[in-house]
Amino acid sequence: MSARRERTRYPGIFKRGSRYSFTYRDNRGRPRWGSAATIAEAKAKRAALTADVARGEYRALSSVTFEAYAAEWIANYQGRTARGLREQTRREYRRALGLDEEGNVREDNGGAVAYFGRRRLAEIEPRDVKAYIAHVAERGVARDTIRLAVAPVRALFATAVEEGLIRSNPAAGIRLPAGVAREQEQEHAKALSEDELRALLVAADEPWRLLFTFLAQTGLRISEAVPLRFADVDFGRRRVKVRRRYHKGNLGSPKSRYGRRDVPLAAGTARALWDRRKAAPGDDALVFPGRDGALLNASTAYRTLRSAAKTAGVPWAGLHTLRHTCATILFNRGLNAKQVQVWLGHHSPAFTLATYVHLLGDDLPAADFLDTLAPATIGGDVGDEASNEEIATWAM
Repeated sequence: MSARRERTRYPGIFKRGSRYSFTYRDNRGRPRWGSAATIAEAKAKRAALTADVARGEYRALSSVTFEAYAAEWIANYQGRTARGLREQTRREYRRALGLDEEGNVREDNGGAVAYFGRRRLAEIEPRDVKAYIAHVAERGVARDTIRLAVAPVRALFATAVEEGLIRSNPAAGIRLPAGVAREQEQEHAKALSEDELRALLVAADEPWRLLFTFLAQTGLRISEAVPLRFADVDFGRRRVKVRRRYHKGNLGSPKSRYGRRDVPLAAGTARALWDRRKAAPGDDALVFPGRDGALLNASTAYRTLRSAAKTAGVPWAGLHTLRHTCATILFNRGLNAKQVQVWLGHHSPAFTLATYVHLLGDDLPAADFLDTLAPATIGGDVGDEASNEEIATWAM
């Protein structure tokens, strides 16, 4: 049996159990009830609602729960940009919310629906969203994992605002905690030297060597290499067309439009792939198949590479290290940020530089090559006129 309302000394505000309820009239003169945790909050809410009605800005708040709305929202959400929502993103959002394909709560997933449950959307406040973020962070996950968990919550509340179910987005503007650096993220910050790369490839088992060489030379992600077909390799132009990726059990298009690209292929690797193509059943065959021609298990590739890396004396290296190594080699061989961006499929040269600048050397070369840009009357070939010792005395 619910607790009885007890009058307080404030008109229209009542004590009910551990909470306070208050009454007001909506824009049609109908009596309505609200709820608050403290009497001060009840006074503020009642005054705000009364003012909204007086200004003609009153909007009745929905009683729909987070759980009920989440199932409907994820099934119909089309994204917030003109590009729409990719099905892969919908699946990731559904997983983050803790729902299965039918919109039911997954018992093995502590997502946002399990956390907020049957709480009404209108009752959830910024501090509740902060508490959910802290709940996710308690697992010791990285900041990016926290961001992915919160992303569908922000979008869900934004849609609820647009549909008039709530007044404001309680998840808007909330900052994420730093999170914990995972071992995989720590290794992402490194790249192999060319000698270390050669040692790793020599240490790799022969059936895997071509795949690891391919990843290091093309910079493809393992999720892009796994679904690669021979139809995607242009042997005449020596180019690899990246058009698909296999991520978390789902086959789809690359993460963004920048991921669709044609990547140059080294001559030796192209010949090795052509030899493999001659034994394949057709152009639709996978370039790097798993057992019985099925998609390769990326976890198996990761474990195999880690074993070879340990033998080669670089035990920290992983599959993504090969992508970083490719980027570093490209920069060291003179490619500019725009070229490396296109090669790797990043969305901008600035992002490419920000990601890899710490892997590039900062030693400045000698400036002698600039003498070729000066007229002979300025100095010409200074080396024929003065020794290094004499030049050094000029500034003294």
